[in-house]
Amino acid sequence: MSTETAIKHHHDDAHAEHGHHDAGANKIFGFWIYLMSDCIIFATLFATYAVMMNNTAGGPAGKDIFELPFVLGETALLLLSSITYGMAVISMNHDKKGGVNAWLALTFLCGLGFICMEIYEFHHLIAEGYGPNTSGFLSGFFTLVGTHGLHVTSGLIWMLVLMFQISKRGLTSTNRTRILCLSLFWHFLDVVWICVFTIVYLMGAM
Repeated sequence: MSTETAIKHHHDDAHAEHGHHDAGANKIFGFWIYLMSDCIIFATLFATYAVMMNNTAGGPAGKDIFELPFVLGETALLLLSSITYGMAVISMNHDKKGGVNAWLALTFLCGLGFICMEIYEFHHLIAEGYGPNTSGFLSGFFTLVGTHGLHVTSGLIWMLVLMFQISKRGLTSTNRTRILCLSLFWHFLDVVWICVFTIVYLMGAM
């Protein structure tokens, strides 16, 4: 009788684990759909910026206000954060809770540095009289770059909550799914920023 009970418990555990795996896979698939909708939002913003980029209304153009070395620093921070997040995922695969939180903390600091630099850039431009109401070009610029910045800020808040959950509950199947979803989101923002850096800053500085 005890053998039958053990077999039943084993089957129940296997079934539960399979159920958690299916639920995690469905959540990740659903998150991919969300990212596709986000792609549409950014595609619309890029298209709007492309139309407005030459509408300076007698104000400054991109080459007059963009500081490429400063933006390169921003870009380096965000790309570095993508690498550190990858290390967090590797630590997760090795069941190292402390390693996951350490790498997530480093990712958070890089992302926070990026946001601080972006806020400084916006404040500097507005202080110089180049706010979003100056021209169509600057309206498109602030909207596109600001929307990306809001996404990064959301990712940072998510990261803080995730680190707290990992500290309290460990690397549960739910937390593993959340780590993978945030990984998709964070790498997506890196790709979008590379497009921003190329289209807005590099092309604008020419």
